[in-house]
Amino acid sequence: SALSVYITCVVYIKYVSLCLAGVAVHSGGVKYADSAGGFSYEDSGKLLSVTSNRFIHWSTSGDTVQFVEQSLDTNLLNNAVRLRIPNCLLLPGGVCIQETFNNVIILIVTSQSVHRLVLPHPSHMYRSDLVTELQMQSIFTDIGKLNLNEPAHSYVLPFAQGTQTSAPSTSAAWISHQGEALFALASPSGAITVVTLPAHDQDGTVSILELKQSSMMQRLAGWMPTAIRGDQSISDLAISLAVHQLEDDTFIFALCQDHKLRMWSLKHQMCLLVTDMLDYMPAGRGEVKASPAQAHKLRLFFSSSIGLCLAIYLAVPKRSQFCVLQLVASENNRYSLDHISTLFSTQETLVDFVLTATDIWAVWLDNDNQTVAKYISFEHNTTGTWNQVFVQPSPEEEVHVGEDQDPREIYLDVLFSPLRFTASAIIKALQIYKRGTERYSDLSWEELKKEVTVTVENELQGSVTEYEFCQEDYRLLQVEFWSKFYACCLQYQDVLSTPLALHISPATAMVCILKKGFVSFLLPCFAIDHLYLSSDDYLISEEETPIAEDSEMSHDILQLVQCLRMVNESLPEDMAYDMEKALEDLLSPEKVSEKVLEGLLASDNGNVIQDIANKLQDINNPIVAINMLLRELDLETDAETDSRHSGQPLRVRISLSQLYGSSVAASLIGQAVCQTAMTRTLLCRDLLILQQLYLRIGNNVSSAQLLQLQQDFIPRCSNLLCTYHLLKQMSLTLSSSVPLDILNADLQHLSVLELSDSTTPTSRRSVLNPQTVVELFYQNVARKAIMSQIFSQQDVEGNQTMLHWPQMISSVLTLFCHWPSNPSFLFPECLMVNCQYAQLQECVRLVGPWCQVNVGSYRFVLGHCYLASGEGQKALQCFQEAAAEVDKEEFLMKLTGSDEEAATATTPRLLYYNKVLRLLEDIGLPELVVNLATLAISEAVNDERCQAALWTRIFKHHLDLGHNSQAYEALMQNPDSSRQLDCLRQLVVVLCERAQLRDLVQFSFVNLHDEVVSIIESRARAVDLMTHNYYELLYAFHINRHNYRKAGTVMFEYGMRLGREVRTLRGLQKQVNCYLAALSCLRLVHPDYAWIVQPSSGAAYERPGTSPKRNYDGEFAADPVSQQIDILELKDLEKEYVLARSRLTLAQQEPPSAAIAGGANSQEMVALLVQTGLFDTALTLCQTFNLSLTPVFEGLTFKCIKLQCKGDRDQTEVWNWLAANQLPTVITTKESSATDEAWRLLAHYLEKYPSQNAQYHCCVINKLLSHGVPVPDWLINGHKEVDAAALLRLYLNYDQLESAAELVLEYVDALLGKGHQYFGIERPFSATASLVWLPYTSIDQLLRNLSESQINEKNLKDKLAEYHRLVDQSSRHRLMAR
Repeated sequence: SALSVYITCVVYIKYVSLCLAGVAVHSGGVKYADSAGGFSYEDSGKLLSVTSNRFIHWSTSGDTVQFVEQSLDTNLLNNAVRLRIPNCLLLPGGVCIQETFNNVIILIVTSQSVHRLVLPHPSHMYRSDLVTELQMQSIFTDIGKLNLNEPAHSYVLPFAQGTQTSAPSTSAAWISHQGEALFALASPSGAITVVTLPAHDQDGTVSILELKQSSMMQRLAGWMPTAIRGDQSISDLAISLAVHQLEDDTFIFALCQDHKLRMWSLKHQMCLLVTDMLDYMPAGRGEVKASPAQAHKLRLFFSSSIGLCLAIYLAVPKRSQFCVLQLVASENNRYSLDHISTLFSTQETLVDFVLTATDIWAVWLDNDNQTVAKYISFEHNTTGTWNQVFVQPSPEEEVHVGEDQDPREIYLDVLFSPLRFTASAIIKALQIYKRGTERYSDLSWEELKKEVTVTVENELQGSVTEYEFCQEDYRLLQVEFWSKFYACCLQYQDVLSTPLALHISPATAMVCILKKGFVSFLLPCFAIDHLYLSSDDYLISEEETPIAEDSEMSHDILQLVQCLRMVNESLPEDMAYDMEKALEDLLSPEKVSEKVLEGLLASDNGNVIQDIANKLQDINNPIVAINMLLRELDLETDAETDSRHSGQPLRVRISLSQLYGSSVAASLIGQAVCQTAMTRTLLCRDLLILQQLYLRIGNNVSSAQLLQLQQDFIPRCSNLLCTYHLLKQMSLTLSSSVPLDILNADLQHLSVLELSDSTTPTSRRSVLNPQTVVELFYQNVARKAIMSQIFSQQDVEGNQTMLHWPQMISSVLTLFCHWPSNPSFLFPECLMVNCQYAQLQECVRLVGPWCQVNVGSYRFVLGHCYLASGEGQKALQCFQEAAAEVDKEEFLMKLTGSDEEAATATTPRLLYYNKVLRLLEDIGLPELVVNLATLAISEAVNDERCQAALWTRIFKHHLDLGHNSQAYEALMQNPDSSRQLDCLRQLVVVLCERAQLRDLVQFSFVNLHDEVVSIIESRARAVDLMTHNYYELLYAFHINRHNYRKAGTVMFEYGMRLGREVRTLRGLQKQVNCYLAALSCLRLVHPDYAWIVQPSSGAAYERPGTSPKRNYDGEFAADPVSQQIDILELKDLEKEYVLARSRLTLAQQEPPSAAIAGGANSQEMVALLVQTGLFDTALTLCQTFNLSLTPVFEGLTFKCIKLQCKGDRDQTEVWNWLAANQLPTVITTKESSATDEAWRLLAHYLEKYPSQNAQYHCCVINKLLSHGVPVPDWLINGHKEVDAAALLRLYLNYDQLESAAELVLEYVDALLGKGHQYFGIERPFSATASLVWLPYTSIDQLLRNLSESQINEKNLKDKLAEYHRLVDQSSRHRLMAR
């Protein structure tokens, strides 16, 4: 038997229109039925051919013909074209496709014209047969480039113009051995007209000839009326034509309205054979002969072994039959027909049939307009019984919506479930429902679903006139509108399901039913499914079955299957739903089946259960029969599916990698798996109930057998039921389209697992063809493994392996259905790799209660699903549960890594934990990493290296999470000192960057104190001073531990570097603070220990990890000679502090000078401070460093001179630097100018800082005199009191002779007692006073200068003379007193 599955491939169709001149406008009248046909390439059955599993099918409707090229191996691009020939209707049999060595030639016959399309052959579209692309161009790719109007390829029939009575009724076309295109047309008058177009690559003219019974006529100029040709009878009208070519002739077979078969020779243009087909009817010939034939059909089959066979279908009401005849040639060119077989059919409306070497395949429409397909062997069939083809049923006419269900969800599930409706039917219904002409071909399956939802809901909302509804009324309204749309879809699905033709590939024996909207493929039916699906009549008539080995066992199995059918028929819908719901809800099938049986027994009104029990009595050995059924149903296999088989040559491996790899093949196999799973789910369900009945009645079964039934068979059957339910659900579950960015991100995460055998997901499906997860698995993973296994033991290249479709597809399905119980775990892994997480979760849920293999692997992939949905804790739980099975399951062993990795680890579980930890890290789940790593540490008790790695992981993620205390604890637990040091360094850096210094300072760092200091020091010396605060951290670290000397050292080094590297105002501020902090630290230390070592002044500090230096020759440079160690005491630090403070003061007063001040020494700083006007600071600095104050006084004097010369203009700047110095007192009695204040400041300094011999007075006066500025009286008076002689010398130096003379006069007077107090003389000159003196040298110099300058020196000389007189007198008195 065969099983039907349909394939609908939404293809993007090219539209081509062929407009012919001279064609009459079609005005109605004659109409031809829609037709279809197929063409398979000659090498479609060869594995190593470009055309393997490749075919073309077409369908006609009115003046349009649509061609689609399909391949089961490769996806074809641009593979559909719709050709329209306006006003020219396509004839039945009006399309013929033949291939030559270089071309594929399509012949088309219409009511008014004939056409030839010459397309490239696939084998010549590529340079070699070795095609490795996933997609290939179809032969229709460039059809738009063809000039279809060329006279050589299109011809308007001159004899077919005019009325509808002149149109041909049927036709046939073929390519001759010489390459000519021939078209045979059945004229309404009974003759056969043959139109010949010359070969497409040769020049020539079109020829027309007519075959008729009366005579042989040569070429006709036109179509002659019947009256001219004689009394030709209308009964000769051919209703079916067929052509067979010989080497030197062509036979045209015509089945005519008079029930006669005529064979014409084209070469001799004569009728060679006439046979009355009514002769083969057993009875009722007269009645049939009276009415002309309308629906008779003729088919040919030729092979070199059996010759030419003809099959004629005689469409007689209630007595239709097929006659199979063989053409026999005798001498003298005479032919006869041998009768082989007559086969009867009870069906009425034949759509099409095909004759093969052994069988007749036929398609009918029954009274309910449903498709019926059957086949029969015409040679070895003694009973005349047709074999049934189990055609996929149409969708249910009504959808049952439960009271607790949402109508919208239920209808959407039914409409968009695989195997129910095609996209074309839904789109057509949507267009009608919306009353529009929108095209929806660009929508995806999900978008189409949304469009349907919106359309129906909008229609519902538009019909509502009330604002308030009770829930039940609204629900009924929903059901009404959704059922209306569903009925519309149902109607169009029925139209698209109308069969048009049957096509069988001669090379592969693949059978297809060509329908209006899609193609149905017929697949071989497994023996167990065949028995369960067969009718009761078949089961009763059969005596043997392939399942059993002998007739007695066959009888038992047939009886057992009949009992199963009876259980199926007796099971009410609600109980069947209960069983289905129980499987969905993961309830125990054994218990539910027992409950269902009790329900059947309680409601057994028709004694059905009693009939089943009686039927069971006829089974001789029920236990063996049940065991055989279970064995047939069992999916477990020991076969090895290794897709890495490399024993075949490259050419073969490439072909195998493409075999059945197209989306059409994937969809076909997916539907076949689904139908098989559906059938076997019902079979297992019924068998389970039947076994429960056996336990209940216990007839003709021993107690030991009952025990075996209870403990072995029922659990096995229950497991099989769950397995097939899983297979069915996955076959009906659509795959999700994953956005590219999410897909790439998930694949990146999965790459961490290093599942080397996992393939990169590829999308080979068009948007309106939904792909189930089973199809996805088949395309990406299973197909290659299956093909490798099928062909692993064959010499494919040497044998030129033929791809026999029934055998191949049976092998593929048998191997493919094994995945639920296969230990290789390929299906869940495929779903995970393709990011089908919701589907994978459902698969794991359904598998959970009964599957005993790959338990850990299922927990692992479930954990990955939870990760994808953001449920981290659930995922972690699953990963922990999977760890127990790491060393037992193939998938988890592959996950744990390579042999090299395994050799370095103590246990596989540690490797597993490592992979999972890497996955969690890649996804970014640090909390889960910490939890799992903590768990893994308990596994690594004896592995110090693994423990170190795990503690490092824990530390890292605690640190990332901001768990500083936990990170510190993990750091201290790490047994590897190297890793511990790395972690410590990271802890320091991270906490510094986060400014969480309190934690860092307060950690105890047992045994790691020096390392911490070393790390912070090295970081402090390596990074920018202004952006990082490692020195301050180190200072706080030492202060917290009361190590004040270390803290002082750190801050002093910080200050030194700031002065050297950061010469800005901010840097100077920091430097002052650093020195101040260092001073404070040392003052807290005992005076004996208040010292520090001078830090290195070089730019490079010796720090861990510094690379060794080399000289120009590449040799290691010698270590520098260690420099002398300098000790800094408290006073040294104070000096540095004052200097830094003066720099800061200068920078604050004049910011641009910060860069210069940063590197200036004390003497340079004094000059800069004086220049800026910071005299207080300069004086403090001079005193600190024991420098002379002379530069300060000179500078201030100069500023006073400038002010005095400039006057009171623009004194803002002056007031600024004056304000920066501490003035002695504030004068409030009168307004004071800046100049006055400057002089007051100078006077204050001279008073505050006395010097020996009035040095500072002298330098001030010297400065004034040098600039020609009069010396203020207060300054002269002050200098007189201290050192009048020095003042005299200054006067002389600057030629101030008059002032000098006046000074000498005053000085002599002071000596003599007049104003002596102004010159600092305690007692004036007298005989009893102390000795006095005069600066005679200076006075002599003055006198000389006065004489030279002609200034009157008389007063001075008189005063000196008087002085000398008194001196002489006093001297004498003193001598006398002795």
